[in-house]
Amino acid sequence: MLYHIKPKQQAAHAFSWPVKWLICFPSIMCVYLALCIIMTGVKVCCGTVNSIKSLWETRIKKSKDELKKEREQRDRRAVGRLTGAWEDRITLAKLKEKVVTEEGRVILRIEKEEWKTLPPALVQLSQIQEWQLHRIGLQKIPQFISSFESLIVLDLSRNSVTEIPKEIGKLTRLRELLLSYNRVSHVPEELGCCENLEKLELAMNEDLDGLPTRLSNLKNLYHLDLSMNQFTTIPDCVVNLPSLEWLDMGSNKLESLPEDIHRMDKLHTLWLPRNELEYLPDNISRMQSLDTLVLSKNKLRDIPPLMEPENSPGMSNLRFVNFRDNPLTYDVMLPDLKENVDEEENDREMFGRDFMHFYIQEARKRGSQTFTSVLNVTLDGVSETASSL
Repeated sequence: MLYHIKPKQQAAHAFSWPVKWLICFPSIMCVYLALCIIMTGVKVCCGTVNSIKSLWETRIKKSKDELKKEREQRDRRAVGRLTGAWEDRITLAKLKEKVVTEEGRVILRIEKEEWKTLPPALVQLSQIQEWQLHRIGLQKIPQFISSFESLIVLDLSRNSVTEIPKEIGKLTRLRELLLSYNRVSHVPEELGCCENLEKLELAMNEDLDGLPTRLSNLKNLYHLDLSMNQFTTIPDCVVNLPSLEWLDMGSNKLESLPEDIHRMDKLHTLWLPRNELEYLPDNISRMQSLDTLVLSKNKLRDIPPLMEPENSPGMSNLRFVNFRDNPLTYDVMLPDLKENVDEEENDREMFGRDFMHFYIQEARKRGSQTFTSVLNVTLDGVSETASSL
């Protein structure tokens, strides 16, 4: 059976009615199709009606699927926000359990737990003055560290930290930064903005071999540990630190010491064992505050004569020195070792201050003998030449 009503151009307009109506009222779909046929005046056979019906069913199904997918995405986002909020609350509650107060200082203390990253929720505890996070597997110092403006001590020793963020420079109240036994290979120049920093420990960080020049701005830094790294010389910024009193650069690859090492006039303790030092600059004798000097296991061949306290007022405060395990030119044995002290004390004295004194004297004596022998040989040669003439 055929129907003829209106031109085809109106059919497309009729079929463009909102698909959602059909989703909401699927029972009137057939009526809708019939009305479309009557209103548009299109000649349609029964097969065409079935085709149109199939087309609309496909559109309806696709629209339903899209709406379903959209609802599921909204639900997942809502659940995700809810879950994230609850996780933050749980994490924050867990962190609060780690906060203690000792001697009026608020401390976050975590040890031997798994915290590879620190959650943003930690910012809500920005009143913390000290972080003590040891052996927790921490890999990164968060950038939100700058929110902890009251931080005085940042102790992240024995973790897996690879980078110090530049935001560290905003911690102007920080006094101690302890990052020994990590994997730091670069120190940002922003650290030089921590104007109140007094103690910096970067021991055992594998590939660390340099420091930024701006670290010389740390006018209050008195304690610096750079041991067990890859330094080949003492950085200029270290020599320029005006308040430095204690320096450890043992177990590096130091080949020489700066000629102006005496500029560290407040340094009283200098640890340089296990390096590649072959000689000492004469100006080391001008380090007037030096009390302890450890030079064991280097490649030293001699001890500068100027280091003898009796002849160098600059070394008058030197109380302990260690030259053990160096290929020194002369073998020197100390006379009259003490009998009433333990073996360790005697062992220390064997290459200590007294040893240094006797070695310098022995070097002078043998040097003088060598000079006399050479002079005699020279004079004998001159005499023989004169006789032959």
